[in-house]
Amino acid sequence: QVQLAESGGDSVQAGGSLRLACAVSGVSFSTFDMAWFRQAPGKVREPVAFIFSDGRTTYADSVKGRFTFSQDKAKNIMSLEMNGLKPEDSGMYYCGARPRGLSDWRYRGQGTQVTVSS
Repeated sequence: QVQLAESGGDSVQAGGSLRLACAVSGVSFSTFDMAWFRQAPGKVREPVAFIFSDGRTTYADSVKGRFTFSQDKAKNIMSLEMNGLKPEDSGMYYCGARPRGLSDWRYRGQGTQVTVSS
């Protein structure tokens, strides 16, 4: 059974930093693609960063150079290090997983709230 649980969300000032974590079970990082998404009120969910099963990491243009997505395979934890936060980074952040080769992100956590004030 796949389970994802996010933590680390908080309220910070613009320019600040946060580190989000996603505890993962029932997933092998070598056979699953992993991702972080976010959704602001009234907006559609958008992808933030991906780590694919082959190890490639990609980022949304809006967070490149500020966010770092990493995996600790020994602890089954994913992290999203966020620096230089902007008010537009505010939203509910979710970690997601999908089996390699599939297109839908069928597994998702409950989310953790990030609020960045100016």
